Amino acid sequence: MQELKDLMQKFGIVGAGGAGFPSYAKLAEGADLLLINGSECEPLLYTDYVILKNELAMVLSGITKVLSHTGIPKAYIALKEHTAKSLGFEDGQALSDKIFVRALPNVYPLGDEISLIYEATGRLVKPGKLPITKGIIVYNVETMYNLGRAVRFSEPVTKKWLTVGGDIENPTVIRVPIGAKVADIFKKLNIKLKEGYTVLDGGPSMGKVINPQTYAVTKTTKGILILPDNTQAILSKKTSIKMAIARAETACCQCTRCTDMCPRNLLGYPLEPHKMVRTAMGAVTVMPEMVLSATLCCGCGICESLACSQGISPKAVIENYKQLLAKNKLRFNSEGEYGVKSEREYRMVPYKKWMSMLGVTKFDKAADFGGEISDFERVEISLSAHIGAPSISAVKDGDAVESGSLIANAAKGLSLPQHASISGTVTLGNNKIIIDKVR
Repeated sequence: MQELKDLMQKFGIVGAGGAGFPSYAKLAEGADLLLINGSECEPLLYTDYVILKNELAMVLSGITKVLSHTGIPKAYIALKEHTAKSLGFEDGQALSDKIFVRALPNVYPLGDEISLIYEATGRLVKPGKLPITKGIIVYNVETMYNLGRAVRFSEPVTKKWLTVGGDIENPTVIRVPIGAKVADIFKKLNIKLKEGYTVLDGGPSMGKVINPQTYAVTKTTKGILILPDNTQAILSKKTSIKMAIARAETACCQCTRCTDMCPRNLLGYPLEPHKMVRTAMGAVTVMPEMVLSATLCCGCGICESLACSQGISPKAVIENYKQLLAKNKLRFNSEGEYGVKSEREYRMVPYKKWMSMLGVTKFDKAADFGGEISDFERVEISLSAHIGAPSISAVKDGDAVESGSLIANAAKGLSLPQHASISGTVTLGNNKIIIDKVR
């Protein structure tokens, strides 16, 4: 297993679909199942679908590598039913002697690791615990693709698959160098950003608003979406935290709908958004332990976009608590017994209903592979686009580097190295390495 850990770290493999957890650190003894997340949780994203459609053999190669080095007996590739059908897969279908398809309901938010594990296996990870405590290791489809290339070609992670979609004529999935500016991607795709539109890194639910002129693709970028400012998904993101808290303190009627619909609460987690909304901010500053369960929130946004009728964002309030708890290095951890609520199956949110609530149904057009775009004049590679300690630069201003060469070493502890995604000349920036192509 250590050999695989070293390989994953050496080639800079990171969770490609989530918060950026270094993949080597997930490997641990005691797992009996490898679960591959291909659920494509967010609307309008087709990245994992296109990878599986075009590069299934490489994905399976990465999965097989993990199985052979860990002794895990089998793996599931978890997909929503509509994705499995589009790919010609059936639930339980064997893709190899140890790798099988798990077709899941078309509901949101199955990309959430805890919900995914329960739906695919029936195992419930206790609040505050890791999947390994239930004998499961979870990786994203693209992470396994990157591992497959690392094994076959000794290739570090220097390129990113991503969906470019939203309110554009032809949504597409492309592969670009890590560090490519979003504005440069738009230019190469002949996309002109119109007035009254916002750009997101990620999906309409959990994606973040970005400035395309300055924002560069990272190893965790799953999609770049262009949506009208008056779309419900964008309106909620542009409400300031100050306004969100003010609304929560004055408008909440304590109807409990946010808690009733919360996916984590339905799994039996002691997360009650309606109580979070009315907790006095001042008291929380003095006694942050009052809101420890905020760290159990997956940030899906059901509470603000579907449950609440008062225009309140429990999600924004909880996110504020999470930042406070992180600052104090506090998180929920309990050895208590928790059980899935019987009403869960009746309260899961249908995927199409969720798209409608976000106002993005009309922008959902199936995307296919638009090719690899590699001719960029400049990239900006972040040294901290992963969980853990930032990478440490191994180059200096003026150095010439080749694509794929090491430009930053992993720091001590949880960390990853970085590699050049294009050939060119280095300039050191603020927590990033800029590479300009030699003209």
